[in-house]
Amino acid sequence: MNTQFRKGVIEMCILALIDRRDMYGYEIVQSIARYTEIGEGTVYPILRRLTSENYFRTYLRESSSGPARKYYAITDQGREFLQALKKDWFEFSEIVGILLRGEDL
Repeated sequence: MNTQFRKGVIEMCILALIDRRDMYGYEIVQSIARYTEIGEGTVYPILRRLTSENYFRTYLRESSSGPARKYYAITDQGREFLQALKKDWFEFSEIVGILLRGEDL
């Protein structure tokens, strides 16, 4: 799969996960890794960028198993961005499905 396309899809998945509930970085990696091969080196730069673009805010929460964890929470701006991405994704996947089935557009 094309690297840029994959990163865009992973970005959308990260937004969708955090839209469901606040999560910390490693938890996000583990959630996605259940479905596809992914590492921290892919997820953390996306988290930093989305936070700097005000799609997430962060806060620390104490952990019973070590140091405090940085949690990510989606902002209203992040929700709007996710909705736009989802709309584009569903439209795009519908077109791809039509083409793959050999139907006319």
